[in-house]
Amino acid sequence: MKQNEVLKILNRIMELELAGVVRYTHYALMVYGFNRIPIVDWLQKNADEGLLHARQAGELVTWMGGHPSLVIGPLLESHKHDIGDILRESLEHEGEALKAYYALLALVKDKDVRLEDYARDMISQEVAHQDEVNKMLRKPGQTEPFKQ
Repeated sequence: MKQNEVLKILNRIMELELAGVVRYTHYALMVYGFNRIPIVDWLQKNADEGLLHARQAGELVTWMGGHPSLVIGPLLESHKHDIGDILRESLEHEGEALKAYYALLALVKDKDVRLEDYARDMISQEVAHQDEVNKMLRKPGQTEPFKQ
């Protein structure tokens, strides 16, 4: 297993997850209108989950003898705060995290069971999250997946 590459990807994951914490917190603050309460609650839960995911990646970094990053991934302020815009930005951000988890899986597959299980579990969670957002972006009655 290429430990330095694994550490690099785990740190990238940590950075992306921390960026998600900031994004979802910001999004939750910018929601207005009749459906504010359930949407804010959902966004805040995503921020909490991102922090948990960042901590998990950081723990793996330190368990492997690495140093966790202090960098936060890219933050985009589009100044678009329509719920649809927020969800589309979320879908794009989650896609970047998913790529990082797949890259980790490719490096550790059949080499480290713990890291492989971690990567697979996170991929499953990220895909489920993308599916949830995708359904939220559909119009009522629309069964075809939303395409960006």
